Amino acid sequence: MSTDFTADLALAQRLADEADQITHSRFVAKNLRVTSKPDRTPVTDVDLAVEDAVRQLLALDRPHDTVAGEERGGEITSGRTWVLDPIDGTKNFLRGVPVWATLIALAVDGSPVVGVVSAPAMHRRWWACLGGGSWMTVDDREPVPLSVSGVTDLADAYVGTTDLASWARYHTLEAYLSFVDSCWESRAFGDFWQHCLVAEGAVDVAAEPIVNPWDVAPLQVLVTEAGGTFTDLSGAARFDGGSALSTNGHLHEAALEHLRLP
Repeated sequence: MSTDFTADLALAQRLADEADQITHSRFVAKNLRVTSKPDRTPVTDVDLAVEDAVRQLLALDRPHDTVAGEERGGEITSGRTWVLDPIDGTKNFLRGVPVWATLIALAVDGSPVVGVVSAPAMHRRWWACLGGGSWMTVDDREPVPLSVSGVTDLADAYVGTTDLASWARYHTLEAYLSFVDSCWESRAFGDFWQHCLVAEGAVDVAAEPIVNPWDVAPLQVLVTEAGGTFTDLSGAARFDGGSALSTNGHLHEAALEHLRLP
């Protein structure tokens, strides 16, 4: 497998630029068209427009690559697959809450090697490339390299999740509450942001009992390139296991002791 993904990262950045133009121009628009998917999660016309635009660009620049997206489907196969979430945090987007982002990843043989998370309403973008480290920009400032925290004791750990109700539905609420009782502080930052904060070193652990592959594909490479550890709740280093745990590495096994799937 080639280890030089610089050109793919540059393409992912251009795809994110295209997505930002669409999403930012429609954020807090009064004429959003919103429907519900079979799982009752919302989808807007902007979600569809972003994924369609990104797919069109990929068809031109990487015609032989596979694409898997939240809204238009597709399979993550062996070889090269672009994994897309046009708007992660659609509920926030349609309510006017600025915490949402476009997630773009390139997976090669099932492993993410490039990841971009672009949150234009937050004026932030995070990205990583296998062997190239993790980075963040705020507004138009110079890119900043990311590194996870050095916290080694759960009693000092800052923890993020998305929704307490999801623990009761897909795991056990008791396990999560036992975990956070062992930690210093917890917040429901939600979705992509908490994992980005782990990569930044601002948060030490982010855990989710239910995710889709497109929710976390770029976050796996972002966290690991920042020196952290990313697995599902069984402890497998994968983004398509249905759950997610990102940590600074020091706390990973301790977190799994509380949260590991039975």
